[in-house]
Amino acid sequence: QVQLVESGGGLMQPGGSLRLSCAASGFTFSAYIMRWYRQAPGKERELVAGITSAGGSTNYADSVKGRFTISRDNAKNTVYLQMNSLKAEDTAVYYCNARGPYDFWGQGTQVTVSS
Repeated sequence: QVQLVESGGGLMQPGGSLRLSCAASGFTFSAYIMRWYRQAPGKERELVAGITSAGGSTNYADSVKGRFTISRDNAKNTVYLQMNSLKAEDTAVYYCNARGPYDFWGQGTQVTVSS
């Protein structure tokens, strides 16, 4: 059974940091591009960051460049999103996505940035 389980979300003050994790199981993790998306209330889901299957290349939305870092550990079947210098506009549900022969999604984790 395919599973993507996100964790690490929560409430953080502006300027703070959070690290999201997405643990994968049930498929060949190392063969998949991994991405983080987010969806804020009343807005469409948007791509935040992506990383190639071996981790050699990453890409970021302009809004998070220089603040967020995506990484992966293929030995642990886990992808991470380190989020620094958080802003109120980063508030959203964050979703993990595996893109390859098939397309898998996690259930999401809430990130709220507020003082």
